Amino acid sequence: MDFLKKLINKTTTKQRKQSNAKVPVPESLIKRRRASQRQVDSKILTIRANKRAQRKNRKVIFKRAEQYASEYVEKQRKEVLYKRQAKRAGNFYIPEEAKLAFVIRTKGINNIPPKPRKILQLLRLLQINNGVFVRLTKATKQMLQLVNPYVAFGEPNLKSVRELIYKRGFGKVHGQRIPISENSVIQQALGKFGIICIEDLVHEIFTVGPNFKQANTFLWPFKLSSPNGGWTGKKSRHYNDNGSFGDREDKINNLIRQMN
Repeated sequence: MDFLKKLINKTTTKQRKQSNAKVPVPESLIKRRRASQRQVDSKILTIRANKRAQRKNRKVIFKRAEQYASEYVEKQRKEVLYKRQAKRAGNFYIPEEAKLAFVIRTKGINNIPPKPRKILQLLRLLQINNGVFVRLTKATKQMLQLVNPYVAFGEPNLKSVRELIYKRGFGKVHGQRIPISENSVIQQALGKFGIICIEDLVHEIFTVGPNFKQANTFLWPFKLSSPNGGWTGKKSRHYNDNGSFGDREDKINNLIRQMN
């Protein structure tokens, strides 16, 4: 019996030693583990770098927003001052010509001649209730006159521009329609032009800045809702005759409120 116990103990100790012995790990598994660890380390480094960049950008964004706000207030104050001076002198104050227009398509694709159809394509107004910003030049004014029966347009104010971009703003990134939910979307597309946040984008559009073309191209055409009560007399009546199409001047802001 003692001999059997000793034999059993020897076998169990051998099995324990064998189980405790290190099993050789394949070289391919070691390489995969190292590669995955390198990926994790690089992700951590990029996340930390992005956080540091965001902290720096946040300070710059706040300073720019304050600068833009003071600029808008100063411009409005000057206009009020010029109007008062003109009134005292018995004259009229004529503000500078508008540089920006917001154009909304009011009619579908049926029964449109080829030339206006092509102009609507150039303006990126491919569907009814689509809206785009347009820089007012001699050429664009002529284009708007040719597509006058199919669009409503006018001069948007700061509130309309800001609400459109904040509420309905989508960006064109690699040919895809991406919502502008973060400043990083704008910075990736327009950072090389000095536009890093949504307030920069609003300022560039509203003031028709030097990089207006790039900023406007980045913005996807706005998909607006139908106005309250629908379009009235959109086929034959101008806005001046209680219709829908044509130049509304500053009254376009009321239409934007209804459709935004």
